[in-house]
Amino acid sequence: MTTTHPAPVATTSALFDHAAPPEEAVHHFRARLGFETDVSDVAAALAAREPGFVLVDTRSEAAWAAGRIPGAVHLPGRRIADDAAARIPAGTPVVVYCWGPGCNGATRAALAFAMLGHPVKEMLGGFEYWAREGFEVERDGGTERHPLDTLTNVATDGPPIECAC
Repeated sequence: MTTTHPAPVATTSALFDHAAPPEEAVHHFRARLGFETDVSDVAAALAAREPGFVLVDTRSEAAWAAGRIPGAVHLPGRRIADDAAARIPAGTPVVVYCWGPGCNGATRAALAFAMLGHPVKEMLGGFEYWAREGFEVERDGGTERHPLDTLTNVATDGPPIECAC
């Protein structure tokens, strides 16, 4: 079977003055998927009841009390090096999250878990996008769902939908 490809489009945009060749782009984006996941993929995995990883909230005690992802383990980033071994079995895959895209706490936490020998991924968007996409949020008094932010999820009624990306 022969595959036809459209003729290349000449680019005149300065955005592509220093673009990586497609082979390098494949390597780069494949590598990113080895380090990152998103809230929709985490929600789908958690719904499976045996997701194959431990979800770790790396935020402060105050942030944890204000709301968290149901089933997450609370281990603030600054305590990972000292407390992770007692809380999470060695070699267990871990997904970490912090507040949101404007915070690099999950990145630092992922590094700490990797240094301890855990397979680890960072959940992009963090708790902020979990809540904005309408997934369940847990507090000490129970669970709730925040109003769905239509800038992050287009479901109009019913449960949040998986990313259509």
